[in-house]
Amino acid sequence: QLQLVESGGGLVQPGGSLRLSCAASGFTLDSYAIGWFRQVPGKGREGVSCISSSDGSTYDLDSVKGRFTISRDNLKNTVYLQMNSLKPEDTAVYYCAASLYRLCRRPNYWGQGTQVTVSS
Repeated sequence: QLQLVESGGGLVQPGGSLRLSCAASGFTLDSYAIGWFRQVPGKGREGVSCISSSDGSTYDLDSVKGRFTISRDNLKNTVYLQMNSLKPEDTAVYYCAASLYRLCRRPNYWGQGTQVTVSS
């Protein structure tokens, strides 16, 4: 069964950090661009960060640049999102997705999501 599983979400105070993990089973991630997306109730899903399959280039949403870092460990078949200096507006369900297209467009596989809540 082809699956992506996110973990690492939770409740954190403003200014805090979390590291999200996205582990793949049933397929290898090294041929895919991997993206992190987030969604809040009543709004569409937005792309947060994307890492390419070829040269490891990364692309970040302007509002998270300098705070979030996406990385991949192909040996562990896992992608990470390190989130620092978290703000209340980062609160959302975060999803990882695997795409055969540049810039993580038209993902082929999605994870089930993990909740991130930034609140004092």
